[in-house]
Amino acid sequence: MDELVERVDGHIRARWAPGRLPVTEQLGVLRSVLSRNEVLTDVLARTAALRLPGWYVTAGCLFQTVWNVVTGRPPTNGIKDYDVFYFDDTDLSWEAEDAVIRAGRKAFAGLPADVEIRNEARVHLWYERKFGVPCPPHESTEAAIDCFAATTCCLGVRLEPGGGWRVYAPHGLSDVFDLVVRPNPRLAPREVYETKATRWKEEWPELTVLPWPR
Repeated sequence: MDELVERVDGHIRARWAPGRLPVTEQLGVLRSVLSRNEVLTDVLARTAALRLPGWYVTAGCLFQTVWNVVTGRPPTNGIKDYDVFYFDDTDLSWEAEDAVIRAGRKAFAGLPADVEIRNEARVHLWYERKFGVPCPPHESTEAAIDCFAATTCCLGVRLEPGGGWRVYAPHGLSDVFDLVVRPNPRLAPREVYETKATRWKEEWPELTVLPWPR
């Protein structure tokens, strides 16, 4: 049995609670856990080679890898795609973003997963058409990550020169390790949160999903 989980009465559970560790130790556990997803580590390496400004691999591929490892599932279980955010406000045209997307398509060729690249400097140009609420222009990739529908999603990782990891986690890591889904009513509508939370609960029934605030 994996050193992070054990089987009790036929159920998988974590042997210990990394969400209760000091933050510096949580970061070490996070890197260890995420490194078990070889697709993710490959995406990180290939994205670093693209040299995109302010980039992060973010959202589902990160916290869902943690959920999988903590619950004893294969690291890639249930992960739909791998999101790459970057920030370039020097050219907000679709043509400029599309050129990056096409470069990424070549860079990620052969990976057994879809990788979606988006310039977060352009989000305000299309967000309201898609989600029905206006989005002020983001000032950075981090500002875009801050606006996910659930605080659990607000997580970004990138490789730094020399092999170090930069981790952006404005709400910390405890909820991620503890399988808690918490709403973030900063921008995304309630329906977006509830739709995502329902899908996640079906895939990972161990989750605790907190309700949208009244």
